[in-house]
Amino acid sequence: MTTPHTTGVSAIELAAVILVASAALGWLNHRIIKMPHTIGMLIMSLAASVTVIGADALFPGIGIEAEAKLLMSNVDFADTLMKGMLAYLLFAGALHVDLTTFRKRRTPILTMATAGVLISTVVIGTSMWLVAGMLGMDLPLPWALVFGAVISPTDPIAVISILKKMTVPKKLYATVEGESLFNDGMAVIAFTVLAAYAAGANAENFNFTMLVGMFTIEAGGAILLGLVAGAIALAAIKRTNESSIEVLITIALATGTYALSSRLHVSGPIAVVVAGIFIGNRGPGLALTEESKGALFGFWHVIDEILNSVLFLLIGAEVLLISQDPSFLPLAVAAIPIMVLGRFASVAVPVFLISIEQKFERGTIPLLTWGGVRGGISVALALSLPEGPYKHMIISITYVVVIFSVIVQGLTVKQVINWFVVEKDSKKALDESQARAQ
Repeated sequence: MTTPHTTGVSAIELAAVILVASAALGWLNHRIIKMPHTIGMLIMSLAASVTVIGADALFPGIGIEAEAKLLMSNVDFADTLMKGMLAYLLFAGALHVDLTTFRKRRTPILTMATAGVLISTVVIGTSMWLVAGMLGMDLPLPWALVFGAVISPTDPIAVISILKKMTVPKKLYATVEGESLFNDGMAVIAFTVLAAYAAGANAENFNFTMLVGMFTIEAGGAILLGLVAGAIALAAIKRTNESSIEVLITIALATGTYALSSRLHVSGPIAVVVAGIFIGNRGPGLALTEESKGALFGFWHVIDEILNSVLFLLIGAEVLLISQDPSFLPLAVAAIPIMVLGRFASVAVPVFLISIEQKFERGTIPLLTWGGVRGGISVALALSLPEGPYKHMIISITYVVVIFSVIVQGLTVKQVINWFVVEKDSKKALDESQARAQ
């Protein structure tokens, strides 16, 4: 977060506004609206932002929109997420990954998180370039590919909360969870390379081999860093029986690993995910008592919930600062089916190739396609673009796609599970169980 002196808002005041708003909207959703938590937070935050814009349009003299924009201008969303919250969100998610099941599904998970990201980027980028030309809009292919990288990472938060309440095969659940954790890091690498190419840096040396080389170096180095950092942290945890110190060590692990990754020029998200999986699977058997395990996992669960509440509140509030140029709307609407198409290709191609040797569960492609919800990382990547003639277009289109993805896909993924994943007998048993519970 940044705090410009012109607004007169201190860092503690800004944090207070965000946390109070998050708590109030979270309570309102829990008690009255009763939507999945993150989706409810986004819808209410978005509704509040639209209300502010509408009120200012109806009563220009009150200046409420200007004041709201001044407040939101204190929050650098891209830095807040990519250089702060993301490390803790990924670490908290990775702690709960079952390594045994992950190993059984490592081939599809890693293939979709690498080759799948490249497929999604190319399909979405090329399609956007062609559609923009048909609509008479200027979007060069390099910048269309940048948009493809921006919109390729998925956000598992909203979907995982629903999957936990559904009858989903364990291996399929692990595939969804693992792929979504790792593809964030891969998409950031692709975005970094393509954004530099589109902006003209190293354009003459750019080729597909260069992109694959970046993937290999940054991802491989990140995995090594995560394992080494996780092993050091685990050794320290073994030598203490104080739960508060153990929690502090894991905070230092997530923070230090993510910060060091930028100095070593490796993927911070991947390094943190590897460290989280290492501690979450090796810690309970080697270093953590049942009491300390409960304290450690309980702490990170609370952190995960708080940060997700703040994240989706900020996504909804960011509409105040997004360019409201209606000329972008046709391409933004077209980007929605293109995004789904790109996700389908990034899932179907790896699954088809791997299914020759490995069997997949019923409904794998539909769930992974529709469950690939886009979220805060896509918004942050778009906002982090350097100033230029295509930045505001990409931001506006990204925002429309993310809002659609979180709300529409997030609220309907349960139906996709019922239609394509849950067998009829299991579905009937689940319905009867839910009816008895009510």
